[in-house]
This record gives sequence, structure tokens and C-alpha cells, in this order.
Amino acid sequence: MSINNKLLDILKEINGLEVKKGIPLKQYTSFKIGGPAELFLVPSNITALKKAVKILFNNNLPYFVLGRGSNIIVSDKGYNGVVIYLGKLDKITVEETRVTSECGVTLARLAGRVAEAGLTGLEFASGIPGSLGGALYMNAGAYGGEMKDVVKEVVVVDKTGKEISIKAPELKFSYRHSVLQEKHYIAVKAVLELKKGNREKIKTRMKELNEKRKQKQPLEWPSAGSAFKRPEGYYAGKLIEDAGLKGLRVGDAQVSTKHAGFIINLGEATASDVRKLMNKIQQKVYDKNGVLLEPEPKFIGDFE
Repeated sequence: MSINNKLLDILKEINGLEVKKGIPLKQYTSFKIGGPAELFLVPSNITALKKAVKILFNNNLPYFVLGRGSNIIVSDKGYNGVVIYLGKLDKITVEETRVTSECGVTLARLAGRVAEAGLTGLEFASGIPGSLGGALYMNAGAYGGEMKDVVKEVVVVDKTGKEISIKAPELKFSYRHSVLQEKHYIAVKAVLELKKGNREKIKTRMKELNEKRKQKQPLEWPSAGSAFKRPEGYYAGKLIEDAGLKGLRVGDAQVSTKHAGFIINLGEATASDVRKLMNKIQQKVYDKNGVLLEPEPKFIGDFE
């Protein structure tokens, strides 16, 4: 895909939009893997995002939206199109028990902010890597909590650049799924309803959950979080461990010896290494248990 200079100039004229070329995406993913984006757009407000999306739609240009890059594996060839990075959409407002937040904010920062305000309900999310937008997209959850428990409304931008407000029931939240995956929507803002609680108790609970996570998960290495979705009636990590795959390695991609549900980057892993390792895991687990594991991260770009 090639983006002509005229179009570049139009995008550069949008107030509050940074326009960059050839940015290596490994800088923006938790796996520290991924080639360059042909075009990299960074809106600092929702209006700039809407204008950019409208222009891309009118010119038939493909794009994908990047939050904190924690649940994706980007091809070594990069992405032959436009990447929209939402990291600067990070405003949070708290009114009583209602929290309105832009979707580029990290879950850790959002959970910390509501804890300071003495609001309970988001403790489960404090250690989940990634942005609020990514968490809404896949109904992220941990330790008995999920985004669906606290979300009242999400404001999205559709593929034409139009803003739409979606109430909780229409978001069709289920295990690691929301309507955002079905529609070409970009979540830009969410309204959460929490409960009043004891600030110190909330902070203690968050600390406990983060310690638990640290003990069980290989947080000291780059990864994309859980490598596979939980199959019904099983745990992916246990199936992988039972198949004797802890420590299995392709290049610098390795099944974590700490938690078999994670694939880690030991330093110079490529997306191709990760893909090959995932294929091996799927095959060996299927041969042993007849269960086909489904990858949890999304693959971005060309993997052929």
C-alpha cells in the first residue's frame, strides 16, 4: 500500500494529529516484536481521531488501532498500512461513583486513580497490562472480575469517523469477547460505574493481586500475556505443562518455565519464532489431549 504525498499533507493539517512514517512497532508492543508501520498516526484528542478516520475511510486505506500493544503479535514485516496509536487519549474524570475515561489510558493508571478516589470494583484490572480500549475490546478479566462488571457505556468511532454511544447490554460482553470485535469500531471513551469503598483496603487488595501475579507470571520478560485462550473445562497453561512443553524454545521465543501459559521473548525473538512455537504447542497439546488451543493475541500484518 502506498500513501501519496497529497494525502499525507491533508493528514498533517489536522490539529492534534502527529503523522510519522516507518515507525518500528516493536517499540509499541509488550512483546517487543514487530516491523515498521507504513504510517503511524497519534491523535491527542478524539476530534483529531475522527477526522483522520474519515479521511482514511474516504480513501479506502486499511488501518489498525493500537493501544498499549499488550495482546498483539506484529509481523516481522510490519504493517503495510496505517496504525493509529491511542496512547495520548488518556483523560480521566471521577464524579461520585461514576468514572469517565478515554480509552488510551493504561488499566494500571485507571485502577490507581479510582483507588485514590476510594472507589472499588476495578481492583482486578490493576495488574492487567494494556489500555482500557484493549480491555473493552476483549472483555479483559482476572481474579474473578471482568470489564463487563463495571462498564455502563462506551463511546466509539465507527469506520466512517462518526461517534456512536453504546450502552452496556449492546456491547455483548462474553468471555474475551465484545461487540467491538464484530464491528469496525474504535473505543474512545468509557463510562464505568463503581462503588464507594475503603481506600486503604482497595489499595491493599490491589497490592495483593499484583504480588500474586508477579509470583505466578513471568512479568520480568516481554510477552503478549496469555498465549492461548482458556478452553472450556481446561486451563491452557496446565495442558501445555502436561505435554512437557515448559521451556520449549524456537529462536528466542520460549514457553515460560514459570507459567506454561506464557510465551516470552528472551531478547531477540521474532514474530516468526513465536508463530512457529505456537504451532508446535498446538500440535503437541492436540496430540496428547485432543484439545485445539486457540491463540489469545491477535496477529497483525503478513505472516506468510
